[in-house]
Amino acid sequence: MPLAKLLLVEDDPALSELLQYRFEKEGYKVRTTPDGDDALVLASEEVPDLVILDWMIEGTSGLEVCRRLRRDKATAHVPIIMLTAREDEDDRIRGLEIGADDYLTKPFSPRELLARVSAVMRRIRPALAGEMIEAGDLMLDPVAHRVERLGEVLHLGPTEYRLLKFFMESPRRVFSRNQLLDGVWGTESDIELRTVDVHIRRLRKAIEVEGAVDPVRTVRSAGYALEPV
Repeated sequence: MPLAKLLLVEDDPALSELLQYRFEKEGYKVRTTPDGDDALVLASEEVPDLVILDWMIEGTSGLEVCRRLRRDKATAHVPIIMLTAREDEDDRIRGLEIGADDYLTKPFSPRELLARVSAVMRRIRPALAGEMIEAGDLMLDPVAHRVERLGEVLHLGPTEYRLLKFFMESPRRVFSRNQLLDGVWGTESDIELRTVDVHIRRLRKAIEVEGAVDPVRTVRSAGYALEPV
């Protein structure tokens, strides 16, 4: 399985070096920068699997970096853990409201951050660790490329498999057609938006099991989501 890619945005050189060492030792691929503007460039060049983002950094603030990552369709789905010396509850809430998935106040134990990252990765992208993904009555084995529903083995085409896996990694999250194009077909794809609808219909048919509810939800004017049933 490919290494999980972390983008570490921290302007304390000693802390950045320590965290990079600890995460690389755990098998992560780590890119670092102390600068918010550079972080946005790095994220656009290679979309990370997770961002560790300090609030107070050089250039564009961590809060604004978080906001822009959430607005960009290519990085809107990437989990973000914010680091900050701010202890005020309003600041923590503000960080979560603009899109951070978790929040850690300095000083903190690197071991605790490792645990938080591991927890987020298991929840958001368990396939990176080769773990079985479950969403309601659906089970997907990313190593064997096997999908089951209610004990029945399903036969999916390559695109429908990737589409289902993408949905199952973030259940209940609504994805626009553009986000699905980027996440399933890649940013270099010239696939048309309406093609997404075609593959959604194929996916629904492929995972259809007698007596089971269709878990793929259409959200008008927004996109699609997988609702575990």
